Parts: sequence; structure tokens; C-alpha cells
Amino acid sequence: MVMALRTVWRLYGNRRRPCVLGVWRSHASISGNSVLGMAARDGELRAFVVAGEVSGDTIASRLMTALKTLSPFPVRFAGVGGVMMSKQGLKSLFPMEDISVMGIWELMPHLGKIRVKLKETVDAALLFQPHVVVTVDSKGFSFRLLKLLRARHSQQYADGPIHFHYVAPSFWAWKGGQARLKNLAKFVDHIFCILPNEAEVCESNGLSANFVGHPILEDALELNQGEDASRIWKLAGSRENFWSKHQVPSGGTIISLLPGSRLQEVARMLPIFAETVTMLKSSILELLTVIHVAPNQHVEDYIDGFVRKWPVPVILIPGGEAQPKYEALSASRIALCTSGTVAVEMQLARLPCVVAYRAHLLTELFIRYKAKIPYISLPNILLNTSVIPEALFEQCTPGKLTSLLMELIHDEGLREKQALAAPEVMKLLWPSEKLAKGAQRESSGKCLYGSPSMIAASTILDYVKTTSI
Repeated sequence: MVMALRTVWRLYGNRRRPCVLGVWRSHASISGNSVLGMAARDGELRAFVVAGEVSGDTIASRLMTALKTLSPFPVRFAGVGGVMMSKQGLKSLFPMEDISVMGIWELMPHLGKIRVKLKETVDAALLFQPHVVVTVDSKGFSFRLLKLLRARHSQQYADGPIHFHYVAPSFWAWKGGQARLKNLAKFVDHIFCILPNEAEVCESNGLSANFVGHPILEDALELNQGEDASRIWKLAGSRENFWSKHQVPSGGTIISLLPGSRLQEVARMLPIFAETVTMLKSSILELLTVIHVAPNQHVEDYIDGFVRKWPVPVILIPGGEAQPKYEALSASRIALCTSGTVAVEMQLARLPCVVAYRAHLLTELFIRYKAKIPYISLPNILLNTSVIPEALFEQCTPGKLTSLLMELIHDEGLREKQALAAPEVMKLLWPSEKLAKGAQRESSGKCLYGSPSMIAASTILDYVKTTSI
């Protein structure tokens, strides 16, 4: 334990905010006027955590694990989350799926319900009296929540909790995005950034921030534990296990399909994927598809019903566990993905892919008008080149997707281009090589020192130690 903490201190102790080592000093050194001092008097650290989608649920669950590992006091959680957060002891106020809505026009029918859920969340947070509030992604709901909480405490002339937001808004992607950062500082105390250079821009706009690394790389840390640093940025599952378990015929071609994590996007994209598969089966003998199902009950129910008329043999891989997912990806020839974090997962798995995206017409028009970058998938954005083929908006048709997938299958150069780009993308998403080399597993096996979640948790504890109330 002491050696692990020393590793964290060595890697981050020279930064402006000194990481977590100081938290572990004698409680007598903690100021009675600090938030941590209040936690000491209360005998617990109360954290209100809110995630509104599957990726946020995973990020938040890892952060909760890290907080419990590092906190000198027991940590009690309340808030909104999904399956992964429930495993860490959270009893969600309501199903996370109730606020998991994507798009602009798509949001309109759900506004009334979301307003009700927002009020319910604000009331629950005030009743819980947390020392810290952490919102994860889902910026529409998250920022309204933090703004309302700050306003309620100001009206009561009361010192409210410290507000953290995990995953910076993609200000770099939208016209006028940076200008909106200044307003966030009124109700967000600190932002955890997952992309390089975001923290610097946030700080220059008066918003406290630090770069913790991309959460998806924690999959590699967890599954490649014990490997040398050069393998941290790659994840390979056992294709033999997958073939044997699912009795894949010799000579069969497997394509992984990742239609999304929200019901609205899955319902829009899966029919397009089905038509694409129908077109592919005439050109690919013994075609087998694997659909990766997000741990979202609405999505699970929809896919279960939809695949009853699927055009080729299909295997459903439930979400929530990394090993089955990466075994399926390792067994696949290529992948077809709805735009999102999955493009990074494909790079981590070294699986060539095509990225697709469709939305309501008005949402697409808004994106065209407001977006200032030409790409939608993160690897392309980071490298500023079209490493991964994209089929967006009206180009996202079964015919176009079939053409791109067939080209990717038959052109080794295109597949190699994605494989060669992957290490560069992974390196950009990791704070430093030292972090990868210095990552150590805590003796209980539940948390990785030096991981993004540990850096975020240590920042939170440093804040509550030094912030007066």
C-alpha cells in the first residue's frame, strides 16, 4: 500500500495540485474548517454521483471503487446510475435509462419526464447533504443539476458541496464552444478531462481542470495486469475460446456490430446494420455476426426482439464485462460501429472498423451548422486524418456501409493503416508513459494505482482536504 501511494506521489506530486499522499497523514493535520474535516466529524465522506448513460456508469463505478480505496473515512454514495454503479453499493434514485436520451430533436418528447427527474435528483441531493457531487458526462442533465444545486445553496446562504464533472464537454468540436467554458466555472469547481490539451484550455478560461487519461484504457490495465508497458495499449482476447464456445464453423467470417448504448440510437442504427448484413451475406460465405449489447435494459429488450428475424446467424454479447467483449472482437474480422467510445475500443483491440452515424434530420442539420471539425470518431479527430472510414448522415446507407466493409475486408493496406495508428492514439489518451509503467494493483485486486479513476479520486480527496467551508 505504502509503495503504491509513493508511486502515485512520484508521478503527480510535482503538479499544481499535490495528489493524494497528503490525505493519508494524521487526521490531526486536517483543518477542522476543511470539507474533509467535516467528513472526519461526520465519520464518513458522502458523495452524490450521477451518470446518465452506459459509458458514464462504468466511469463512475471505477471512480467509486477508487474513492473507497483511497478515502481515510468510509464513503457513502447516493445518486443516479446503472448496473456497474449498483455493484459498488449505489441504490439509484430511478433507472439511469430514464435520462439517457441522445440528440436535440430526439430529446423533445422526453423533456417533461427529464424535468421531473431533474427535480427529483436535486431534492435527493439536498436531502443527502453530500460533501462532494460528481456528475459523469451527460452534460445536458449534469450541468443543469449542478447549476440548480449551486443556486439552491446560494439562496440559503449555505456552503454547498464541491462540484466535480468527469469528461469535459467537447468544446473543441463546436463553434463558440470555448466561450461557454467561462460560464461553467460558476457552478463546476473542477473538471476531469479525458483528452489531451483539454485541461489547458479549461484552465485558460478560468475553469479548474486536470487530464486524467481516457477511461477506456482501464480495460487494458485490468486485463493486461502484469504485462510490460508496451502491451498496456493493446487488448487481445482468446479467439480460440470464442470459436470453441460458440461453435464457429471453420472458414466462417465474423463481423462485430456495435449499434450503440442508448435506445434511440440503437433503434435508428440496428435496422441499417441489418440491411447491410443482408447485402453482405451474398458476398461472404458463412457470415456470422456478433452484436455487442449495452447493459441497458431498454436496449437489451429491443435487440432481443429485433434479432428474431436477423438475416444471418447471430451471437449476442452482453455488455458490462471486458473479457467476453474482447474475445468476440479478437475473433472478428472487422467491425461496424455507431459513433462513440467504441471506435477507441476497436483500436485497443486492433480490430479494423467502419464508423456510422444517423440522427433525426433536424439534429443532423444542427450538427452540420455548429460542428467545426470534419470527423466524428475520436481516433480521426486526434490524428486529424481519416484513419477510420466514416459513413455519416445521408451517406449512412446499407449500400455505402456494404461497400466500405467489403473494401476493408479485401484491402490489407486499409486494415494495416488502422493497426499502425492505434499505438499513437493510445499514447495520446494516456497522461504519460510513466503512468503506464507505474500502474500497480492494490492488494485487494479491486483498484489500479495510476489509473484515470485513481487520479480523479485522489484529486477529489485533495480538494476536500484543502477547501475550507
